[in-house]
Amino acid sequence: MVTSNDKPKDGSEEPRPASPRGRQASRQAPQPVEPRPRRYMVAALPQSHPAAPGAAAPALDGDTVRRLLEDDPEVRVLRRLRGTAGNPGAQAPGFPAVVVAEMTAEHVEALRRQYPQLYFERDRLLTYSDVPRPPRRRRPAPAVVPPGVESTFAFLVRDADGTPLPGASVLVTGHGWPAQTSTGADGRAVVTMVGETPESISGVTVRPRSGYWSVHIDRPALSTTRDNLIEPMRLSETFDGFPGKQVFGWGQQAMNLDRLPPTLRGAGIRIAVVDSGADLRHPDLRDRVRAGVDLVGGEPDGWSVDAAYHGSHCAAVVSGADDGRGVVGFAVEAEVHACKIFPGGRFSDLIEALDYCIEQRIDVVNLSLAGRHHSPLVAAKIEQAREAGVACVVAAGNDGGPVGFPGTLPGVLTVAAVGKADAFPPGTAHEAEIRGPVTGDGYFSPRFTCHGPEIDVCAPGVAVLSAVPPDGYAALDGTSMAAPHVAGLAALVLAHHGDFRGPFSGRDARRVDHLFHIIRSSCVPLNLGDLHRTGAGMPNALRALAPALAQITPEPVEADALLGQLTAEMTGAGLLVPEACGPGGDSGRAGQGGQAGPGVSSGMAPQAAYGGGATPNGPVPAGRLVPGGPRRRAAAAGGVPAADQGGASGGPGTGAKRRGTAAGRPYAPGPGGGRAPDGAAGDVPAGPRTANGTPVAGAGPAAYEQAAMAWLREEMRAAGLLGEDPAGPAE
Repeated sequence: MVTSNDKPKDGSEEPRPASPRGRQASRQAPQPVEPRPRRYMVAALPQSHPAAPGAAAPALDGDTVRRLLEDDPEVRVLRRLRGTAGNPGAQAPGFPAVVVAEMTAEHVEALRRQYPQLYFERDRLLTYSDVPRPPRRRRPAPAVVPPGVESTFAFLVRDADGTPLPGASVLVTGHGWPAQTSTGADGRAVVTMVGETPESISGVTVRPRSGYWSVHIDRPALSTTRDNLIEPMRLSETFDGFPGKQVFGWGQQAMNLDRLPPTLRGAGIRIAVVDSGADLRHPDLRDRVRAGVDLVGGEPDGWSVDAAYHGSHCAAVVSGADDGRGVVGFAVEAEVHACKIFPGGRFSDLIEALDYCIEQRIDVVNLSLAGRHHSPLVAAKIEQAREAGVACVVAAGNDGGPVGFPGTLPGVLTVAAVGKADAFPPGTAHEAEIRGPVTGDGYFSPRFTCHGPEIDVCAPGVAVLSAVPPDGYAALDGTSMAAPHVAGLAALVLAHHGDFRGPFSGRDARRVDHLFHIIRSSCVPLNLGDLHRTGAGMPNALRALAPALAQITPEPVEADALLGQLTAEMTGAGLLVPEACGPGGDSGRAGQGGQAGPGVSSGMAPQAAYGGGATPNGPVPAGRLVPGGPRRRAAAAGGVPAADQGGASGGPGTGAKRRGTAAGRPYAPGPGGGRAPDGAAGDVPAGPRTANGTPVAGAGPAAYEQAAMAWLREEMRAAGLLGEDPAGPAE
């Protein structure tokens, strides 16, 4: 099998075929272990670059650089990245052709002296921005254990019904190096640790592949003579009916995605997930990821295979199918592309992926990856993408230190992770990430998230439920999981915010900068003790899409009828005091001749939630509410329900879903059923609409008004301003 390390991508070098006999012989014959050569990206400096003093340095082009390196016996050329011209009128220059080659560091220094007009840069490895293991707590150095001491621990991982869990990751940490393995078909795994005793083991973490919560045990009492049994809890024990019933993740609720009307779905926007691929066998991805490119193996459909599970999880957060089961993404009608660069992704692979995004006119790129070293070539390519209108949303990194590259660049939106204490059961690996302080709503900054002045925003990145191959679900941690939340919201803003159909409609840097400004401006600050861990705060979908929500309004001629219908429903629910009708049948205060009470005007938009005389869920006549609604959260005139004051919303009772209802368990963002074939009560009909969510011209207002009214009723019920729908199904 040819890997990305030795497969040339320009066809200039064919790998040598190896016969089965040759492969067998190579396995049997011992081979001394030697340092491997390093990989470099080599490019010709611009002609304006000054030559070294006293050196004649004629300009070189990409073809000359390639031939020069191919003719060098101490250099192994792997592939060439083609150069690209700069955008017309853009400030960023063009990008040079780059040759990717392997050689020793000593030979690089020799070439630098001989060819001062060449630029050499290490082609370093990138890492996923997820959390491989819980952080180790610092403790005093233990007593020295004799190096000959070793302990062997056998683990049996199964569920409460006795079903073994194959492929579960088992991590054992002690005073020395940690040990990691995975369970076999029988659910068993064996770990041998040198220099450790059962008393020196500080923690055990088990992460099943899918369908179960992780398990973390501090200071476990382990046996070396019998199986150590661990029984993870099923996800369905937390999320009732899951995955048969669809759920909104706690993070989507915290960002108010579940309170958006169903017409805002991101149609017409292209999103690229640069990661480990997206497995199209999964029902939440099958019809959502439309195209991609495999930069690891070069296979035509290699992007649709995800052996690492990472890219599939991110892609479903961005745009998981809204089909009534499993999970649902932010921009369910956006066009998703998968750019596969993992496993083994390097800076050069990221450059190629960004070239693909520029060529395909991608709008938003999710980069759930990070490195510890700066790359001028990658920085130049990201800036070229920005000038082409491609917005890069980047994970901050997960080693708990400074922000990783490329999150340090000014032209990207860098996302840190936050968690919520009631979003997962106790005893999980997620619980080990809690770091104080914790807000009254349970929000915290996890130990793993990178931090620094480069952080723009924070987003949910602990216990994020999403899809994993082939058809399962897992709750994962990491800034990798936080970035897709923001990338999905960015797609909704581009699709539905009016600014991007007007002054910022061009594909240029102004478009990207304005998008990032809107997202930062929508944030709800989180006071977690350090702004460098949260940036501007958590983005809020209702705030970011406020102009689009204001446009969702019935025809003026129908407004009085809709307001009358709402008034009748509230009166029937006992929330309004019945009063005499004035002339024309309008409800009004006694003695005011039938005029509407203050705070309500004819033709007010149902989403006029941000002005005076309105609740966050719709217009209500001032001073007319009967206090003490079903959830004891009714507000006074112009007031705001408690859930919408201060911090980010989320958690049980936050608001009505676009599909389904919230669950009652404290750490369970609840299941939501999909649209019933017969349009069951409580579902929100979408009505005729265009790609940007506005009504289809000439289709008539009836279907659209019905959708707007149904959505408004659900919002007011969630806020405790209306009673439960007697015609709706019981929760």
